[in-house]
Amino acid sequence: MKRFWKQAAVVAGEGGWSVALDGRPVRTPARDLLLLPNPALAEAVATEWNLATETVDPRAMPLTGLANAALDRVAPASDAFATSLANYAASDLLCYRADSPTLLVARQAEHWDPLLHWARRRYDIDFVVTQGVAPVDQPAATLARLHQAVAELEPFLLAGLSPLVTVGGSLVAALALLEQAVDVDTAWAAISLDEHWQLEQWGSDAEAEKALAAREADFRAGDRFLALLG
Repeated sequence: MKRFWKQAAVVAGEGGWSVALDGRPVRTPARDLLLLPNPALAEAVATEWNLATETVDPRAMPLTGLANAALDRVAPASDAFATSLANYAASDLLCYRADSPTLLVARQAEHWDPLLHWARRRYDIDFVVTQGVAPVDQPAATLARLHQAVAELEPFLLAGLSPLVTVGGSLVAALALLEQAVDVDTAWAAISLDEHWQLEQWGSDAEAEKALAAREADFRAGDRFLALLG
């Protein structure tokens, strides 16, 4: 899409806040009004539109994309969407550890154990932690409690949580970040640990670093989206 507007501005309405391009309201891909729950998020979305270049790059507008997802994808089927995220608890990254080398084992424990300890205290649950990639069954009570925690979230929170879960493969790390038990740097260091280890061992790889940077951008966009929701 080519840029056709001069100015994006926030418009307050009865149902929330919207963004208008030269007075024309922004709509979602499903053609619904892009209605945002608070002025902070609306201002951030408007800023993305104001910063757009002559040829609009959707990847440079992640907050707009997440807001679109909340309205078009999540809200019409929030239970199913919540379930898809909660299912990551069954194979959470933090529960699958290396058995060697010793330095990697120690690094995983340093970054991952505090997150699991937080979840145990926060939700009164436990986890099965294993070495290797062979699947293990997590306690049914753990899966049920984490499913409940995700199911209680409204669509905008689910949309923001989604990249945190899917990029990292850890529902626990995503929930810790949502509840501000850790900051985004700590969470990102935890869920990208294995990739950074591989780069350390094998040296620079332009394609791997580019892919990791794209994942980090998505992860941080999800965190910023949630922060703007307050």
